[in-house]
Amino acid sequence: MTVSDSLAAGGSSAPAAGAAPTARDVARGIGRLFARNDVWCLPEMPLRCGRRADLMGVDAKGQVVIVEIKVARADLLGDAKWTDYLDYCDRFYWGLAPGLDRACLESEAFLPASCGVIVADGYDAEILRPAPSLRMAAARRKVEVERLARASLRRIVTGADPHTARWGSEG
Repeated sequence: MTVSDSLAAGGSSAPAAGAAPTARDVARGIGRLFARNDVWCLPEMPLRCGRRADLMGVDAKGQVVIVEIKVARADLLGDAKWTDYLDYCDRFYWGLAPGLDRACLESEAFLPASCGVIVADGYDAEILRPAPSLRMAAARRKVEVERLARASLRRIVTGADPHTARWGSEG
């Protein structure tokens, strides 16, 4: 189940007490942290490379932010394609559940100088390592911000009127 499926299925309910955080919970916590800091994100944003960003957003300065969410160690260690995201954002974060062992993120395979780390549950999040700004070319940023805006508007319109979903293009 994708983050957006989880968000759609679960609405705004909080995680069960004592339950391990799900990707939906982590996304919700990060969304709250980002909203307080004027960063607005869309879950499950398709990228032009064929991948999907768990969260993709834009900050108040127009910088593109991508968050890859992991709630299981095997998923974190097995994600060999995450570097594909770096070409589509100015800042990249790993979004992790609180109990997840994050020691591997310090290894060279995870490019710690290029990635931030956020730990989140269903209520809130904390940035443990800020993401450095790896500035995209202005032309690419413009394309990505426009794609994100169109995807956001499409989701709003088709949510209000599902019959419009067959028109236009997705992503």
